[in-house]
Amino acid sequence: MSRGWKITIVALAAVGILSTPLFWLLDGPNTGQLAGATVQAAAGIAALVWALLQHPANITDDSSTRTGRARATGGGRAFTGVKRTGGRGRGSARAEETGDATADGPGSSASTGIDYS
Repeated sequence: MSRGWKITIVALAAVGILSTPLFWLLDGPNTGQLAGATVQAAAGIAALVWALLQHPANITDDSSTRTGRARATGGGRAFTGVKRTGGRGRGSARAEETGDATADGPGSSASTGIDYS
């Protein structure tokens, strides 16, 4: 669930918990209104708990295992492992036995493991 939807559901749940039951209970409720207020508050609390327990949609888990060799020459780039450009990604990243990365020549680069550049 995206952060925007989570905030929306939490806000609506809070409004549902407080709105109508508050008006009913301030005006001397009868039995039916008290039961309705209780059900509405319970539904709002259930929606609130559900929204809070949802995992954000933009979390990813990346892994790389036994990727082999990579070689860069003449200004190229070689990489084995997990690449997260600009440091994006909030989930876990794991790289195991990523192999060798070699770079030859000016402007060439090579790396293994997890690259956040």
